[in-house]
Amino acid sequence: MIEPVVKCCAGLDVHRASVVGTVLEEDDEGQVRKETREYGAFRKSLVELGGWLRKRGVELAVMESTGVFWKPVYEILEEQIAKVYLVNARSVKKVPGRKTDVLDSEWLAELARCGLLTPSFIPPKDFRELRFLTRYLLKLIGYMAGEKNRLHKILDDSGIKLGCVVSDINGVSAKAMIEALIEGKMRPEEMAKLARGQLRKKEEALRLSLHGTISDRRRYLLQCIQRHIRWLERQKAEIVRQVVAAMEPYRREWELVQTIPGFDELSAAMLLAEIGVDMSRFGKSERLTSWAGMCPGNNESAGKRLSGRTRKGNKYLRQSLVEVSNSARKTQSQFQSIYQGLVIRRGHKRAIMAVGRKLLEVAFVVIHRKEPYRDPKIDYEQMVVLRNAPRWITKLRKYGYIPVSLTQKSAAA
Repeated sequence: MIEPVVKCCAGLDVHRASVVGTVLEEDDEGQVRKETREYGAFRKSLVELGGWLRKRGVELAVMESTGVFWKPVYEILEEQIAKVYLVNARSVKKVPGRKTDVLDSEWLAELARCGLLTPSFIPPKDFRELRFLTRYLLKLIGYMAGEKNRLHKILDDSGIKLGCVVSDINGVSAKAMIEALIEGKMRPEEMAKLARGQLRKKEEALRLSLHGTISDRRRYLLQCIQRHIRWLERQKAEIVRQVVAAMEPYRREWELVQTIPGFDELSAAMLLAEIGVDMSRFGKSERLTSWAGMCPGNNESAGKRLSGRTRKGNKYLRQSLVEVSNSARKTQSQFQSIYQGLVIRRGHKRAIMAVGRKLLEVAFVVIHRKEPYRDPKIDYEQMVVLRNAPRWITKLRKYGYIPVSLTQKSAAA
């Protein structure tokens, strides 16, 4: 029999419109008293729920992670209860049999009373608010990618192969050509001359690609898509400014993460929004990578290792790390070596996941130790010398520490 570790605890079965709570309280004689109540999901009812739990002397309140319905309950209870646990639903799966809201709340309370539950990571309130911005930003980027794909489809459907010549359909030159196509007043030869930079070398290919027939309805649709893309770009710029401004209280950690290859201002902010700046919440980098779903799973039976697919983790963090990994693999760093060593044997996707896991482990160490990243493949002392040697030599020669004749001989050599 499992000995209880919490004298008074509560289990909460959270739904969209109601919350069922069960309190288990053990008295001095070892007798357990049970009380169950149901409250609405409106804020006033949740405040009453918190008052009831506080009046009963609840030490620990536990609830399952059910969509977004747990968030208002958690925010109210964390101010009134000493400990509030949010647990993964698979950790509290009830044995087969009767299932009601009351029984679910009792089961949560019983598991919490025996200390059998591990809380999920919940970042501080400031980072929870920041997540709204960063995750919506990822959605906007996805919308922009979808609109660009529709732009490609309409042009290809009209026989215009502009996407085969330009690398970015949303670039300066491509935008000008599409605007000209929408107006319908310029010939392909004239539109090809709107190219800028290196694209001018492809003027003949552009002229051939711009031959096609665009109906009035397709022209109207192109105009709508262009307007939508411009609106999305403005929204993205505004949110990026908000995210960067929100990093001011965490500037030190934010700048340290940016020393890791592949991370820029935005990706570093997205990382901190998901994992916070207190690495003691995870304890070890291995726990962080497991929580993020960036490491292989364990599935072994009878000495045989079966499928090791990655578990479902934080999808927003994983998406951001994959994008950073694609940038880091192109740098002269250890991440490039990791990618090149795996891509031949395991393929691009698995190699990128391995690079992403290593990036997350490095970020954990950088944030925990409050030290900038130092790549083992780079000789930083040599880099500093090569960068500053001309200035040092000039100053030493100016103040007579190096004879001018010796400097001239070195230059001649």
